[in-house]
Amino acid sequence: MKLKEDLNPMLLLLFHLMVWIYTFITFLPSYLLSWVSRSDGIFYGTEEERAKRAKARSVLGRPEGPYRAVSAIKRLATMLQPGVDTLDKMFEYAAMKFPHRDCLGTREVISEEDERQSNGKVFKKVVLGDYRWLSYEETYTAASQLGSGLASLGQRPKTNIAIFCETRAEWLIAAHACFMYNFPLVTLYSTLGGPAIAHGLNETQVTHIITSRELLETRLKAILIEVPRLQYIIVVDNTPTSWPGYPRGISVHNMAAVQKLGIRPENGKSARERKQPLPSDIAVIMYTSGSTGVPKGVMISHSNILAGITGMAERIPNLCEEDIYIAYLPLAHVLELSAELVCISHGCSIGYSSPQTLADQSTKIKRGSKGDTSVLQPTLMAAVPEIMDRIYKNVMTKVEEMNSVQRTLFILAYNYKLEQLAKGYSTPLCDRFVFRKVRSLLGGQTRVLLSGGAPLSAATQRFMNVCFCCPVGQGYGLTETCGAGTISELWDYSTGRVGGPLVCCEIKLKDWMEGGYRSIDRPHPRGEILIGGPNVTMGYYKNDPKKQEDFFVDENNQRWFCTGDIGEFHEDGCLKIIDRKKDLVKLQAGEYVSLGKVEAVLKNCSLIDNICVYANSDEIYVIGFVVPNQKHLLALAERYGVRGSWEELCNSKTMEELVLKMLTEAALAAQLERFEIPRKIRLSPEPWTPETGLVTDAFKLKRKELKTHYQDDIERMYGGK
Repeated sequence: MKLKEDLNPMLLLLFHLMVWIYTFITFLPSYLLSWVSRSDGIFYGTEEERAKRAKARSVLGRPEGPYRAVSAIKRLATMLQPGVDTLDKMFEYAAMKFPHRDCLGTREVISEEDERQSNGKVFKKVVLGDYRWLSYEETYTAASQLGSGLASLGQRPKTNIAIFCETRAEWLIAAHACFMYNFPLVTLYSTLGGPAIAHGLNETQVTHIITSRELLETRLKAILIEVPRLQYIIVVDNTPTSWPGYPRGISVHNMAAVQKLGIRPENGKSARERKQPLPSDIAVIMYTSGSTGVPKGVMISHSNILAGITGMAERIPNLCEEDIYIAYLPLAHVLELSAELVCISHGCSIGYSSPQTLADQSTKIKRGSKGDTSVLQPTLMAAVPEIMDRIYKNVMTKVEEMNSVQRTLFILAYNYKLEQLAKGYSTPLCDRFVFRKVRSLLGGQTRVLLSGGAPLSAATQRFMNVCFCCPVGQGYGLTETCGAGTISELWDYSTGRVGGPLVCCEIKLKDWMEGGYRSIDRPHPRGEILIGGPNVTMGYYKNDPKKQEDFFVDENNQRWFCTGDIGEFHEDGCLKIIDRKKDLVKLQAGEYVSLGKVEAVLKNCSLIDNICVYANSDEIYVIGFVVPNQKHLLALAERYGVRGSWEELCNSKTMEELVLKMLTEAALAAQLERFEIPRKIRLSPEPWTPETGLVTDAFKLKRKELKTHYQDDIERMYGGK
């Protein structure tokens, strides 16, 4: 997907002359290096050749599968090292192998202050110092002490304990404490509303919860009366040390105080006598983000997680203790927890961040101060497509603001690098002189970007490949499969695909006649994606077995999960997600509309920051709710002479019609059918964030909540009011 070239002919000629000279000079050395590598057997073929190799094959030779990774045809992988079959053993192994290496890092807060914006709003800004690190040995000791302290407060093995906390070092320390002492860990998103929090705590009958001071005071305190079994609250912050004003029967403790309890002589005995968990024991009860209703607790065993991270680790080449991972996604999400456990198992350093402090331009970073990526300079990073889309749109907006020479150079270099990537070649000069500034947004050292949680658009993936000078491993998995399913190989630069099955699982396709997807379809077999293997979890907590029809066990005693997603397998064994059963709506005239497919196309429009497409089966057309891009909408309003505040522009019928016209043009250019294109839209002046309750922590749309939120607009758009 090239950028549009509208270039000065002389600059174009000069650029191509430089490229020709550079190619001529470097051809012979690169050819010789390639020949030597082949003769030494260091790698098989060029990156282009490796990308074309088969990644997976159908074990039985049937188009529906099951498909397995080429290296796992005979047997699926279950663990990283022989005998390391539980998470406490995995962490103990890492602590013994990498005792003095940096494990968990947190930035020191130097100061906080309020900063008034030009519009009169006041934002809290922070100035942060360097990262302070705990070594693997220190982290292991801290987790052991906390586990012992929790036991002294009455927490018992195989009895649930909850964690309701932001992503931070203490979260992972608490998790490892629970893994060591066989306390099943109930994870709750820090953005869940009161009813969802109470539901999770009551369903799992927890008596102990680990949380932060802020979440305790802003979310948890208000619902304590609705959680009668809760007795102990452990706060990860050090201040304050006394907590008055809580209901009778509830005691609040600082994490440091609980750790001190754990090292008392009388409690040391219980630490020495602790019974290690079995591989089949529950490690985590992970509550989903609730995108389709009430959150469900997914029961995940130690062996499930170990199988999942074994599959993920195999797709990250040269993963080692020299790598630095930046952690900022919710740890209550399976993608982030799995990524951090992969890092722990290989001795990597994990530096903690947040979406508000990630980059120099992030909302909480004081102007002139450095964001977390600039200080940490991570080599590994996981991201959800929503965040990558934002980076892409922000950078491309800045490109549009460049003078003609700068913009010309950027576009030439971008398109040249795209061509070279397709051939499997690197572009060191472009990387150094053109893309260095963009790459520095993520610290400048990133070598692998992992994307998960939702489909990544081709435009955004290409942009990340080119401008951040690193491959994007696009993955596919669910909480019910420990986040494991597929990850694309890093030298595969094709877009729209999620790679072949991981070595820990196999995938097959099930015909879905209603949607018209069958394994005998041409040119590619299609159907509902079923994932099977040791990473498939134990089911939903306290859920009627009859309602768990999405899980089943086959004749070989292997567990499977029916994902509800529709995919197709390509000739090289790579999977492409093409639809979702729950997103398919049948219009009154009989046409099927895939809401997710339409949204993915329209989000590529520069006017759109986010969009939710809605269709009522009793109607003949589609409608949409749109969060517009502020900069582009203001420019559009100025071009057509529409005046008013941001809220007035979003409520303007004229602006709705102008945006709808541009959306329709983008949809037709992307070859959407007429019946798939929204006929009416509603512009939203407020962005959709996890805090609003309209999207999950992974920025997936909560369709039920969005429908309720925009009910009046739905009636207007369909009723013609």
